[in-house]
Amino acid sequence: MNAPTSPTPEKVPLLTKLAFGSGDVGPAIATAIMSFFLLYFFTDVARLAPAAASVILLVTKTWDAVNDPLIGLLSDRINTRWGRRRPWLLFGAVPFGLAFFLLFQTPQLGDAGKFAYYLVVSLLLDTMFTVVNVPYTALTPELSRDYDERTSLNSYRFAFSIAAGLIAAVTHPIIVDAVAARSDVQTGYAVSALIWAVVCAAPFFFAFWGTYERHTPEEAESLPVLESLKRTVRNRAFRYAAGIYLLSWLVVQTVSTLIVYYLTYWLRRPEITPLVLLAVQGSALIWLFIWNVISRRVGKKGVYFIGMSAWVATSLALFAVQPDWPTWSVIALAALAGVGVAVAYLIPWAMLPDVIELDELETGRRREGAFYGLFVLLQKLGLALGLFAVGQVLSATGYITPPPGATAPITQPDSALLAIRLMMGPVAAVILLAGMVLVARFPITKASHEQTLRELEARRAASEPA
Repeated sequence: MNAPTSPTPEKVPLLTKLAFGSGDVGPAIATAIMSFFLLYFFTDVARLAPAAASVILLVTKTWDAVNDPLIGLLSDRINTRWGRRRPWLLFGAVPFGLAFFLLFQTPQLGDAGKFAYYLVVSLLLDTMFTVVNVPYTALTPELSRDYDERTSLNSYRFAFSIAAGLIAAVTHPIIVDAVAARSDVQTGYAVSALIWAVVCAAPFFFAFWGTYERHTPEEAESLPVLESLKRTVRNRAFRYAAGIYLLSWLVVQTVSTLIVYYLTYWLRRPEITPLVLLAVQGSALIWLFIWNVISRRVGKKGVYFIGMSAWVATSLALFAVQPDWPTWSVIALAALAGVGVAVAYLIPWAMLPDVIELDELETGRRREGAFYGLFVLLQKLGLALGLFAVGQVLSATGYITPPPGATAPITQPDSALLAIRLMMGPVAAVILLAGMVLVARFPITKASHEQTLRELEARRAASEPA
């Protein structure tokens, strides 16, 4: 799609917003299913020890430290007739879907063989996730320079993201249970993975067709790779935005991973899992649009403080919940948590384009790929740290892997149940409060960003031939 040629290019056409939003459907589905069910799949379906499963996740995300920034920098440098970012969506979509399908198979292997299989497939999926997701996220500043329009763009993106994650998270266990009733749970996971693999890959083709890239190849940055990474990390505003995102996403991933364990072993009500996930993700989807409106009045910092305060209160309440509490109270708390989840999705990503503009003013170069590569790394690092921490804590507190053929939740030791509640409640609350401290110190405001844009426009005007 060609970039619009109107005199106000900051405004993005609706079709482009929809196409851009669709590009996050695949990553959102994969992230939602892996966040809520991957560790549970490893421990209770594939029957890996929790400690072994968490090692697979840690090794995979260590590989991220290499491939995320690398793909980001490559997307800054590679120019084609389709642009710098969009070709990655076109050619990475199918391999991404295939790798996702392979992750949820259960090969008949010994413990060492299963460990090797899931490690290799996890590394493959992680690489393909990076190939499609880093260039996609780097499209944001290409579409508009307007402060509020970028918040709108990210609202569309995360509306698609949360809606897709909501549908996947709610229907995945329904599909698994329906197939398992006729076969077994392993086949249920395989069938569900096949369905979602196709759904993950398809939207990238619409995103490729419906978006555009504003910058010309001459604007691509040409710093050496290591120097570019050093400059990115040295950017003070980026460090704050990165810290905010890492802390927010760490809680999102940790709580997402624990929900199934919390409902299954603490409340003894695994059957309400789809309803609870619907409440969380459905609330987050609605609040995305509400926060988008509110942010125009109170700013991104104000939105973060309000939303995360609600989530902190919810975390403490979840620790207090007892198995005999009514189901409606659990669902109500899940919906309240969605208020904060929406902020965790929206605000850090809306901050990052402002950081990139400030960096352009300071360095004279646009380096979206480097910044977004590191940001996606933080997203997956949050996922890895959350899953690794949960796996290690469950192992250390005596979590029991269900025996083959178990059809009802077994009884877990009190130490494991307490660990699950602590990580869902007080631990999550403390991490969220740390993120609020960083938001209070974030150096970019709406006024300072507008001044940055004025200075950039003046610089561009001065460099144009008379």
